[in-house]
Amino acid sequence: MVEENRMTHFQAARKKRLKLSAVIILVFIPLILLGSIFFMTEKWFMPASIIILIAVSAPFFMIFEQRRPRAREIVLIATMSALTVIAHSLCHIIFPIYIGTAMVIISGASLGAEAGFLIGALSRLVCNFYMGQGIWTPWQMFCWGILGFLAGLIFSKDNKSSDNPGIKTIVFPIICIIAAELTAYISFILISSDSEDFVGWRLYFFGAIGILWAAVFQHKKLPAGRISISLFTFFATFIIYGGIMNFAAMATSSAAPGFEGLSLKSLKALYISGVPYDLVHAGTASIAAFFIGPSIIEKLERIKIKYGIYK
Repeated sequence: MVEENRMTHFQAARKKRLKLSAVIILVFIPLILLGSIFFMTEKWFMPASIIILIAVSAPFFMIFEQRRPRAREIVLIATMSALTVIAHSLCHIIFPIYIGTAMVIISGASLGAEAGFLIGALSRLVCNFYMGQGIWTPWQMFCWGILGFLAGLIFSKDNKSSDNPGIKTIVFPIICIIAAELTAYISFILISSDSEDFVGWRLYFFGAIGILWAAVFQHKKLPAGRISISLFTFFATFIIYGGIMNFAAMATSSAAPGFEGLSLKSLKALYISGVPYDLVHAGTASIAAFFIGPSIIEKLERIKIKYGIYK
């Protein structure tokens, strides 16, 4: 009876955290980012980054609502953030592999949505101290954070990594994305202008609908296997990260305040030109997730079990 009451309380607290996280991620942070376009000059990017970091810390620390956080739990978050920064910075200099994106997704898949967003946002902020800070920093923090958050929602953090999670488990999300892209192509044939190219905003917009569709109607969480996590890394990085950052590149590079320097034609052209980079980003990140994902998740699971973290 006591165990049943504890599990009921745990589920209620988890739903409460997810609701708060959704409000922060889908409402508060986008308002901060849009406000940076309308009202803030370039010198305000660092305060905006700090505000985002503080905001995303709240849902994570709600995990410890009924008890004080232990040092081992905070150290694990700091360690994964540090490893992400080191790996991404080294690969940025030596190899053209976006391993940092894979590390954020792996962290979210193992440690949960709240921790995934916190690791993504913190890691991107620290990375940019080495790679260059700028008005793009809050946008990159949001993109890495949301990849970690989505990984925490889609993958089961209670299951051990498996190289073969079962074909039925991963078929439905892939079908959703393929169906969404087919719909994009049909809409291109039926309602596009003669000068418009299919390779552009439709890939991102309809792809995001496919991911959302899969997240809503997938009844079971995916086990974090080698194939499933690499496929998720590819599609989420290309569609979510690429879709947001292509818009951010236009918004933050405009000389005019607000959206006065933007045009729909220029935005479409930017999405077309951004496809090659987004494919390289998504492809190399998915390769990294394929090779290092299962081993890191397995080690994180052993640490969680040994020290009773997040229990």
